[in-house]
Amino acid sequence: MSGNPSPNLYPGDDRVAERRRFILDPKSKFEKLREIPDEDLVRLLGHRAPGEKYSSLHPSLDELKLPEDPIRELVEPTDGARHGDRIRYIQITDSVYHSPLTPVFRGRMYHVRYRGIDTITYSGRELMEARERDLEKYAKELLETELFDPARTAVRGITVHGSALRLDEDGLMFDARRRYYFDKKRGEVVYTKDQMAVPMDMPVSVGKPLPEDVLLEKSIVYGLDTAHYKDAKELWEVAGRIFEMHVKGGLIPELVEKKE
Repeated sequence: MSGNPSPNLYPGDDRVAERRRFILDPKSKFEKLREIPDEDLVRLLGHRAPGEKYSSLHPSLDELKLPEDPIRELVEPTDGARHGDRIRYIQITDSVYHSPLTPVFRGRMYHVRYRGIDTITYSGRELMEARERDLEKYAKELLETELFDPARTAVRGITVHGSALRLDEDGLMFDARRRYYFDKKRGEVVYTKDQMAVPMDMPVSVGKPLPEDVLLEKSIVYGLDTAHYKDAKELWEVAGRIFEMHVKGGLIPELVEKKE
């Protein structure tokens, strides 16, 4: 094949598909909506105290005497890997009520956008592991930009359940650990506990929730209030074909025939 074809990030020509392509494009520049000081971010993650040195698994790569490896010459180590940082994590849950992202798409975006990470999708949340200073860098983008809504997105290391329940009177997701609350005077969501639900010595504000019309405009979820299938018959036909091809392809791939 000649030329340099652009990758097929996501199919479709509706606005939800267009938004999904934007999310999955590693070259996308996300709009910055809030400023979270580095010390507050460290408090929220709960891995170390603000100002505390990074713990390490091994000495700096510059200090190690390693055997020759052509792959190592090709791959530039991340800052955290170069310094030997320990592996840390952030876990984020997304409301079904039009959070800017969904767990599955978080995982896909993480893989194409961030280096040196491991990620897994659970029901309603996405876990990401990385070297500590790399993780803090990635978390800053995840929390300060349009990828995060203070009411419909939450940082929860444990007891994540509740993202699919109805929203409270302030539009916030239920949290059994009560890590955050809505400050009505400032109109901001404030965390009083870190992601592991450990009380913090200082509260951390993550900004104001986005208006409902903006959330719908940026939503990547298909629905009656965003973009939807023409009718129920089309939905059943598409979903049925997906399941049929999944079963046939998994058992006997030869059974899968392309329909003209």
